Amino acid sequence: MVSSRLHPFRPRLFDALRGYDRQRLVADIGAGLTVGVVALPLAMAFAIASGVKPEQGIVTAIVAGFLISALGGSSVQVGGPAGAFIVIVFGIVERYGLTNLLISTALSGVLLFVLGLLKLGTMVRYVPVQIIIGFTNGIAVLIALSQLKDVLGLSIPKVSADFFAQIGALIDHAGSFNPSALAIGGLCVAGLALWPKLFIVGTPLPQGMARSRLVKLAGRLPGPVVALVSLTLATALLQLPIETIGTRFGGIPQGLPALELPPFSWASAKELVIPTITLALLGAVESLLCARVADQVSTLPKHDPNQELMAQGVANMIVPIFGGIPATGTIARTVTNVRAGATSPVAGIVHAATLLLIVLLAAPLASHVPLAALAGILLFVAWNMGEWREFAPAHLMRYTLGYRVILLGTFFLTVVFDLMVAVQLGLVTACVFFIWRMGTLFRAEPMHVAGAPAGVQVIDVYGALFFGAVGKIESLADALPPGTQRLVLRMRRLIWIDASGVDAIRQLHRRLSQEGVTLWLCELSDEPLQMVQRTGLDALIGSTRIAPDLASALAPGDELGARP
Repeated sequence: MVSSRLHPFRPRLFDALRGYDRQRLVADIGAGLTVGVVALPLAMAFAIASGVKPEQGIVTAIVAGFLISALGGSSVQVGGPAGAFIVIVFGIVERYGLTNLLISTALSGVLLFVLGLLKLGTMVRYVPVQIIIGFTNGIAVLIALSQLKDVLGLSIPKVSADFFAQIGALIDHAGSFNPSALAIGGLCVAGLALWPKLFIVGTPLPQGMARSRLVKLAGRLPGPVVALVSLTLATALLQLPIETIGTRFGGIPQGLPALELPPFSWASAKELVIPTITLALLGAVESLLCARVADQVSTLPKHDPNQELMAQGVANMIVPIFGGIPATGTIARTVTNVRAGATSPVAGIVHAATLLLIVLLAAPLASHVPLAALAGILLFVAWNMGEWREFAPAHLMRYTLGYRVILLGTFFLTVVFDLMVAVQLGLVTACVFFIWRMGTLFRAEPMHVAGAPAGVQVIDVYGALFFGAVGKIESLADALPPGTQRLVLRMRRLIWIDASGVDAIRQLHRRLSQEGVTLWLCELSDEPLQMVQRTGLDALIGSTRIAPDLASALAPGDELGARP
């Protein structure tokens, strides 16, 4: 009985390998190689922006990328460090330190695995879309703000995670502005924006540019890789005075780090409850959103959300042993994987192997990568990450006041305060607006019934009678016309009633009894009727006064001068 309530651990890879042939293997290898090359600059950029070393981002992409593909519930999702985690990870490192980040990552992995095991993957879909848009756009703003330091070449020894502190630091150190860094960062952003247009047929090019055959061929290379290689060469050849990975971090080790368990104690675990929940919540939302995007752009079988969460959990439990950072599904790499022709999780595994091969063979070359170029890549990621059209006044005015308040409030709180605070208050606000809206949809209106006996008042009730709508039931006694001897609540369109609704009817019955008026209920559907019977309300009112139809409720009774 218990086991039936738990989700079986069955990776999508098992089903994908059925009927697997050489043609699919070739397609997956090609897609994996493409995604692996694309993932390299992103992994380094995300790690540096998160306040850790670039090799920690790469090892996360390798280990988590392999585990999420091998154990996940999606055929094409690619996992690794994600832009959405940058602000959270940076804040945890600044406040709790790197060791506690590793512990919090592992604990969030346990939480993610349990969520999937208990089949709670679908619960993530209940997060309102306006909250998701609000915190996603807020994270994009914070990512862009955090990269201005490197794009402008400012000499800021320590950057705070606080929004206003970052702005203050940028203003205070504006005198250290480096034009060379701005040139590299600006070229990177412009190149990434222009690069896809060079080979997409039908896309207009700037005036004077022609789409030659060579340009079309070159344009098929991933934009971030082209930007990284070309700008690294330009920086080295021109000997530009800007900071590189080598000057800040001393390069990237040629190989994977030694396995080491982070020191764990219950004292530290208790301090990390909020960071752990934040990482797990954001990881679950991001991975399942990414999987849904993959389902939309792919013709392969739909993802299993619970298996995906369990895979994310395993990955985040294992990654800290290698010194890695939190990982989740990544939309950009997943879409690249699909467009490159991936047919199974094998492509994601090849992507991880590609990254490992690059580290083993070419890690020393990464020391020459300019940080301004990586910052430019992240600025472009932040721009694409945000759904800015949602903030357009004309677009916002199409929606209700509640939608606008939740969207803008979540965005503001994410930027100024904290993601967890933003999500918590966003959910509370969404619940308040939902309760208010459902309360306004509930109706209890007098209706005229031809041939009804004198002294009988019929109220047509429809909607959901819950704690947010009980006031409309409680006020019925005050609105009865003089001479009323029987009040009939016609409930054929009552879809649901909760304990507060039952109590409101109980109080109405007590009030009416004191005034000599009887209360009848009629035409209850199955669920409201079961609630009335379970709570004993039928015994209080009288089972003969729970009528199956309106005609029975209108039949003459003792209060009308005749026996029923």
